[in-house]
Amino acid sequence: MRRKSFGALVGVAGLVLAVTLGIAGGLLTWGSAYIHNAVHNQLAAQQIYFPAASAFAHAKAGTEITPGMIPSVSQYAGQQMLTGQQAEAFADHFIAVHIAEMGAGKTYSQLSAESIAQPNNAKLAATVATVFKGETLRSMLLNAYGWWKASQIMWIAAIITFILGGLSLIGSGIGFWLRRTSHEQHTAPPLTPPVPAAVA
Repeated sequence: MRRKSFGALVGVAGLVLAVTLGIAGGLLTWGSAYIHNAVHNQLAAQQIYFPAASAFAHAKAGTEITPGMIPSVSQYAGQQMLTGQQAEAFADHFIAVHIAEMGAGKTYSQLSAESIAQPNNAKLAATVATVFKGETLRSMLLNAYGWWKASQIMWIAAIITFILGGLSLIGSGIGFWLRRTSHEQHTAPPLTPPVPAAVA
């Protein structure tokens, strides 16, 4: 393949790829922003707040704040839940701890089966209802966290896509430059041989 044809092919292919990646990057950016804002707005509407910082100063097993919550939950003390990271911390390191304590480590399905076998046990029935509500909220928060992570992954993918698009655009420019230089070489006028000096 001649240099001129190769340069044209590289230039056009690079330009098409750059445009395609630019569109893909734009869609990924839009998707990331949409999910990010949707999760933020949905969490904000729930008006969930983390316990105040003072509560973590008296962490004790069996109370609202246990020592195990300090590393993961205390960093959000007093804040309103607005992000996926906060939702994950609240779901897995606050709600889950209290659910485990209420059910003595048993799952909702296990407690529910026991409650069905003991229809007159009002205390167990109340525990099952509370655990169900806690697991439902926990599930909703973890769903929000999952979508939040998806928005972050899409944002990273958008950045990578834009970088690749930029590289493709540079490659396209190089291709067109090769085509131009090849064209100039083929259209340059032939060199005129030097005229011999007259012999005296």
